[in-house]
Amino acid sequence: MRVKQIIIPLFLLLILVMFNHVFLNTYNKASDYLLSKSLYNDTELAPQKFFDLTWKVISKEYYDTTLNHQKWSRWKYRYQGKIKTEDDAKVAIDTMIASLDEPYTRYMNSKDFQDLTTSITSKIYGIGVNIYSNSGKIEVFNVIPSTPADFSQLKQGDIIVAVDGKEINGMSVSEVSSLVRGPENSVVELTLLRNSKKIVKKIKRKEIKIKNVKSSILDNHIGYIHIISFMGENTPKEFLEALENTKNTDSIILDLRGNTGGLLDNAVFIANMFIDEGKIVEIIYKNENKKIINATKSNSIIKKPIVVLVNGASASASEILSGALKDSHKAKLVGRKTFGKGLVQKVIPLPNRTGLNVTIARYLTPNGTDINKLGIKPDVEIGNEYNYLFFNPKDDIQLNKAKDILNNEIKHEHLTAQQF
Repeated sequence: MRVKQIIIPLFLLLILVMFNHVFLNTYNKASDYLLSKSLYNDTELAPQKFFDLTWKVISKEYYDTTLNHQKWSRWKYRYQGKIKTEDDAKVAIDTMIASLDEPYTRYMNSKDFQDLTTSITSKIYGIGVNIYSNSGKIEVFNVIPSTPADFSQLKQGDIIVAVDGKEINGMSVSEVSSLVRGPENSVVELTLLRNSKKIVKKIKRKEIKIKNVKSSILDNHIGYIHIISFMGENTPKEFLEALENTKNTDSIILDLRGNTGGLLDNAVFIANMFIDEGKIVEIIYKNENKKIINATKSNSIIKKPIVVLVNGASASASEILSGALKDSHKAKLVGRKTFGKGLVQKVIPLPNRTGLNVTIARYLTPNGTDINKLGIKPDVEIGNEYNYLFFNPKDDIQLNKAKDILNNEIKHEHLTAQQF
């Protein structure tokens, strides 16, 4: 895991948790991970049998047939008859998984699994703010309009001091979000610090609808589409709405900066809006079994000039989309080198309402490039890594460079057209 990830602000709609670019697809679609439907999840299993099942699942599903060059059976025999409690099982599972020396395969307890399920459905029950850690303080980054936080007049820059009277000093963003979330219509009390003055807000939780795609028109002629995440099941629909909102523009900027991934199906769907033939991505499973996902012909292919903005936090499905557009010469990439996650996960529901996230494959871009741990180098490297999020748009040099490229391309097209 790269050290630089630590400095990425963590934005949470107060129950939405990102898990190192690993997300859940509850409808068994292809993704930069897959979900295996299971009858196990609502059943209860004794700790020893639970561990044995987990051992078996990894043995069957893990993409590396050598399981990191080790005899996998040693783990089963090591703990045979020794696991008496749920904590015993968790420690044994975590220790076993650590031997794979790979960051994405992991065990999810019931809370983690439920959070992941919640995130894919884009249904959360909170108050409607984005928060991040600023020098160890949990600060409101922005307030979503027409949400309980907005109606309660929370403001950007408010520092959360306590939740329901419990001080949060030293807590992580995810820990604070867990305190703030709760059943719909229940009340949470926030103690805030605003301009050195403490204020208390009692706010009723409501369902917060997460939009993963936002759009606008820049300089009266450039469509700007910001894909925040590929995770939500409504992302394709939201992207089509964004295209409709920007249909009268002559070019498009796709902003994938900070987008840590999500469902591969969503990335493929969007790529297919710009690519009408050829390969979008190649997935290589265990024993080198391959699956090639090709574009399908469509009458709705977007033929406008495109620039894709990327940075070091653009990962997984973001890299699948940007890699497909770059390799097919449908877009120029501007910004910084992407994260470099070229692995595919499968999320498997387990007994006791838990889950297992297993790496089952790797993927290649259309040109056959393995980007894992390497990332994708943009056509134009410019700007900073992450703090563009805090800039006034006028000071966003990556965005401005994208506009310059598109303006020059449109100008060239007009001049060429006039010659005929």
